[in-house]
Amino acid sequence: MAGLVPACRSGGRALAFVIFALAAASPVARANETKGAFADPSRIASIGGSVTEIAFALGEADKLVARDSTSVYPQEALKLPDVGYMRQLSPEGVLSVHPSGILALQGSGPKEAVDVLKKAEVPYIEVAEAYDHEGVLAKIRLVGQALGADAAAEALARQVDGKLKAVEAQTAAISDRKRVLFVLSVQQGKVMASGIGTTADGMIRLSGAVNAIDGFHGYRPLADEAIINARPDAILLMSNAGPGPSDADLLGIPALAATPAGQQKAIIRMDAGYLLGFGPRTADAAHDLARQLYGKAIGD
Repeated sequence: MAGLVPACRSGGRALAFVIFALAAASPVARANETKGAFADPSRIASIGGSVTEIAFALGEADKLVARDSTSVYPQEALKLPDVGYMRQLSPEGVLSVHPSGILALQGSGPKEAVDVLKKAEVPYIEVAEAYDHEGVLAKIRLVGQALGADAAAEALARQVDGKLKAVEAQTAAISDRKRVLFVLSVQQGKVMASGIGTTADGMIRLSGAVNAIDGFHGYRPLADEAIINARPDAILLMSNAGPGPSDADLLGIPALAATPAGQQKAIIRMDAGYLLGFGPRTADAAHDLARQLYGKAIGD
């Protein structure tokens, strides 16, 4: 995908975010969730950026012995050994750190690698993923349960719940909901955009806005007519995810330029992990996006 696929070593993180966004595009599901606590949580391999971030937020970072390449926040996480991208795992790589348990975000893969890891002697707990208010809280509680930190997880879940409710209250009275087009990439003038059931769709909804594209699940390239008919008020993109299309590139696409967002040059960029992580910072990200969409109508 031109515009977002990096060409240098430092781009590995960027490519991970792009593939993560694409792979997280299936409809919300809470099925097949494995619950429980590790008998020995002293050496945990954490797979999934939000899982690692939650572990740090719970004060349980000392139990982690490895992370995957999407686990880039907080900065201290980068000191952990990297066992690879969460959707391209090697069983040998994960097991090489001699974990006492594997804590992996739902959707980790490939399936064959996960099947091997689940059959290994090392306990494997899967963390369910859902791109909504309750999904974030459930994820925090599940990570806490797995690490033996239920009390800390409940405290963090209450804090995040309060922040999410505050964002919902701030946007409740808004009658003119902004229509947001999330652009994943631009290739040869074609816009790859988010439909429903994606992390981007979930964040747009949490911010009190409307996804301008609701006719399909996941990510697809849009025809010019579809872009014009979507009538977005704002264009949303990831930052810190590799060299993406510039504002000039976006507005150079006639169909985008013809939309209300194009005419107003309403282009919003937010850090990829912050925007799409669905972890402890999700309420803050939703608030920040709402502020950029609605201005003074949203309080601090």
